[in-house]
Amino acid sequence: MRTVGIGVHWDELNVGDQFRSLNRTITEPDIVSFIGVTGMLETLFTDLTFGDTHGIIKGRIIPAACTYAIIEGLLCQSVMQTTGLALLEVDKKVLKPAFAGDTVHVEVEVIAIKPTSKGNRAVVTTRNDIKNQDGEIVITYKAVRMMAGREGSQL
Repeated sequence: MRTVGIGVHWDELNVGDQFRSLNRTITEPDIVSFIGVTGMLETLFTDLTFGDTHGIIKGRIIPAACTYAIIEGLLCQSVMQTTGLALLEVDKKVLKPAFAGDTVHVEVEVIAIKPTSKGNRAVVTTRNDIKNQDGEIVITYKAVRMMAGREGSQL
């Protein structure tokens, strides 16, 4: 019987492949839960009048780490479910803030695949652009992951 919900295996990918995730609207409860569980109790995230008094940024800002974590969750639920073995490296740049109520998704491009010498695994490198509802990139990052191959296939 086929199991549904399994992610993409490294040997089903090619350099240059591109895909995108589903959309996810980040809500006020998401932000409150995230800052509570992580301890990111910075005034910028906890004082809704901070922008009014300091004039820096107006609106309910989402910690960039929250936006990133939600996107990684979307990827785990789809392309990496049972096939993503380890996150080895992340090189991340935050380009602009995201705000409560923003709807984000990630656009992914496979930029390198390096099979390991044993275990039907490979190190897969992707470029990931997190975009808001206006198509603006809010975070871009390169991720290096260990991924499993299809059962029974060996290189």
